[in-house]
Amino acid sequence: MDKIKTNSKEIKPGDTFIAIRNVSRDGHNYIEDAINKGATKIICEEGDYPVETMIVPDTREYLNNYLYTNFYPQIKDMKLIGVTGTNGKTTICFLVYQMLKKLGMNPAYIGTIGFYYKDTKKELNNTTPDTDLLYEMLLEAKNNGCDAIVMEVSSHSLSKNRIYGLEFDSVAFTNLTQDHLDYHETMENYCNAKKILFTRTRGEKIAIINADDSYSNNFVLEKNQNITISSKNGDCLIKNIVLSHIDTNIIFEYQNKEYNVTTKMIGRYNVYNYLTSLLLVHKLGFSIEEILNISEYLNAPNGRMEKIDYKTNSIFIDYAHTPDAVVNVLKNALEYKKGKVITIIGCGGDRDRTKRPIMGNAAIKNSDYVIFTNDNPRTEDETQIMNDILAGLDKDNYEVIYNRRDAIIKGISMLENNDILMILGKGHEDYQIIGKEKHHFSDKEVVLETIK
Repeated sequence: MDKIKTNSKEIKPGDTFIAIRNVSRDGHNYIEDAINKGATKIICEEGDYPVETMIVPDTREYLNNYLYTNFYPQIKDMKLIGVTGTNGKTTICFLVYQMLKKLGMNPAYIGTIGFYYKDTKKELNNTTPDTDLLYEMLLEAKNNGCDAIVMEVSSHSLSKNRIYGLEFDSVAFTNLTQDHLDYHETMENYCNAKKILFTRTRGEKIAIINADDSYSNNFVLEKNQNITISSKNGDCLIKNIVLSHIDTNIIFEYQNKEYNVTTKMIGRYNVYNYLTSLLLVHKLGFSIEEILNISEYLNAPNGRMEKIDYKTNSIFIDYAHTPDAVVNVLKNALEYKKGKVITIIGCGGDRDRTKRPIMGNAAIKNSDYVIFTNDNPRTEDETQIMNDILAGLDKDNYEVIYNRRDAIIKGISMLENNDILMILGKGHEDYQIIGKEKHHFSDKEVVLETIK
């Protein structure tokens, strides 16, 4: 792939830099930086520079057309699977990725936990990368023999058209709950952004939809082959669920046949995640039975209800960082608790403030005790974030420990017998963002150090 870059930090000698105007920064301000790093050509909307310069009316439009024209023909033969929704995208995509590997395909995964194919694992800055990086990854996957790509498609990427030109063989909707309203402003805008994915289908136009979500009807489009999952009335009917802290048994009916499967996935919400991934893979040509036979070997992604045993207690690390996800994981813990449920949680800085008191209430109502702490405060004052979380709490079963390491150590020290400690918000992340700096920090590492 010709090296057109939109990020001046990634420029290598001989690359072309294209200056894109974004909400928070203007690429034109980084042109000199790109030239200093060795860019030999600049594509921009204005200016005069000492290297070859091409002026275009709209650099983003130019980039999109360039990528689509030059590279889409090379990648269009790969099966493309897209998953959107507030919660569950990572788990579903990672399950599909594992299933396809075990069933003999050569898939790639793009999403929150990185870019995976074969033995390659790379970290990403965004759930859905910018258009140039996305095309670069698709081409890299294709050149390494991948025949399918499963990717998380975020509402930001859909509203910013980062998936320009791509069409999907199958898509899935998980759920829609409050998140990212600092960007989308209303739930209607948020929903409409997610819905764009369902207009970008091709081939059999498979759409798997969680029909038990109140927003699901927005994603049932006439042009698609819609398959619904529901515990009430769906194409894939959930008939029974048996939960435990080590696995989940599911009985479901699909096309007039009943199936029984036990998975290592923990929690009621993971039943929908599992069945969504099963149907996505089934629609690529694999029988339900083939998929059930490999299901015991599937694992949740890192930091998704990741369990660490400590004496008679269970410590779970989970990425839950929306009101709905917090309620789901805590209700799940309450269903099989024998002792207390202690929760450690915070809210990110420079993000949707309106969800903070909702998350605070969700935590104290569904836990015996809560320790509120920092979770990527970014450039916002930690006391302001905490005041938002604590606003309107009507129980006093909590304390505040700003230092996240200290909060985790305190939470572990409170465990007695058959208790559950839920450490929520960061999951797989191995950093804490304070100001504009990323500092190494891993909930899991702190737990393992402390219990050792």
